[in-house]
Amino acid sequence: MTIPPDLSRFDSLVDIIAHLRGPQGCPWDRQQTHRSLREHLLEEAYEVLEALDEEIPKKLCAELGDLLMQIVMNARLAEENGNFTMNDVTAGINRKLISRHPHVFGEAAVSGAEALTAESVLIRWEELKKKERYGQGGMLDSVPRALPALAYSQSVQERVARVGFDWPDDAGILEKLAEELAEFKTAATPAERAAEFGDLIFTLANYARRQNIDLEAALREANAKFYRRFSRLEELARTRGHELGRLTLDEMNQLWDEVKTGEPG
Repeated sequence: MTIPPDLSRFDSLVDIIAHLRGPQGCPWDRQQTHRSLREHLLEEAYEVLEALDEEIPKKLCAELGDLLMQIVMNARLAEENGNFTMNDVTAGINRKLISRHPHVFGEAAVSGAEALTAESVLIRWEELKKKERYGQGGMLDSVPRALPALAYSQSVQERVARVGFDWPDDAGILEKLAEELAEFKTAATPAERAAEFGDLIFTLANYARRQNIDLEAALREANAKFYRRFSRLEELARTRGHELGRLTLDEMNQLWDEVKTGEPG
């Protein structure tokens, strides 16, 4: 295969993937299936999220390319199996975007769009999705159950809030949070504690949603902060000739406080 002259074109990527899957292509690419690609697709999606969290445009550009490659590869496999093509994928999403934005592409595009708010658009979006399902299934059925639990929790609570199933104010949900914490404290068995802790996190996720906090992103940032601080703690201990396993908790806490004090901001 001759290398495409313009690598910025989407169809160049499609052609390259097709060649990699072909007789003269790559042995690894030829043996891939939808199932074998699942972990790679998930990994690339998380790397995109990491790049978004770090706010590094160059890294985000590269990671989006890796994710796009996974999409094109899966579409190529589907075409080889006679299921659908990459053109079907793009045509499908284009039709969906047009049909779900009647305030932009419909008859009332000019006058209607200006009067809408982001909140009302989301409500219309859910109504249109329900019509597309022809009344089959509920509004939560389209939320992928394979989502991380925190993200799934916030997603389903956001969906129902769009149709008014939500707390009228933050005070009520804070009372609910205190109630769930009290129930967790009085839980008698491991199973009860696990169930009550789940309710506590679910309520906390709902409160985060109301505060416009992406709980997955917030927890990833907290994890990254802990990783950074503990790595620095290890470095301090090593440079001072200490082994972490031989330090007391108080001694490690002193190093921890030193790391926190030395961080910028």
